[in-house]
Amino acid sequence: MQQGAALETFILLELAGTTYAIRSSFVQQVMMIEHVTPVPNALAVVEGVVHARGRVVPALNLRVRFGFEKVPFDVRSRLIVVNVDGRVIGLLVDTAREFVKIPVSSIEAPPEGITGLTGKYLEGVVSSKGRLILVLRLDQVIDIGDTEAMVAGISS
Repeated sequence: MQQGAALETFILLELAGTTYAIRSSFVQQVMMIEHVTPVPNALAVVEGVVHARGRVVPALNLRVRFGFEKVPFDVRSRLIVVNVDGRVIGLLVDTAREFVKIPVSSIEAPPEGITGLTGKYLEGVVSSKGRLILVLRLDQVIDIGDTEAMVAGISS
């Protein structure tokens, strides 16, 4: 790494064997999944609501969001509570336990072949220590159409 390279801190998470990165500046907390309360007539991606730091927040299942098979939660599963543009949302992931510093200059644009929904979720790709890390564009990940109405209805 070159001297003076701008570094950003990310939390790494895993889904279906793939490593993703979220800027730690968006992360309010990472916690074990204790209980998710289902919400009637919610979109499939909305697992329900959870209680986090005295607040009820919607919980999105990122496996469902990304089109992977839904699996039961286990001791490694985590809820990552993020705040993006004032919207607080929980992200349910397979595991999340590693914080890393990544040089901003090492984040490459997603390959041209990745288009559609998949491409809009990705800010870029990083190769680090022999693994590929997909950097998520959180504003797109949490935009599930009527998210604002959902958040307003649950948070109020």
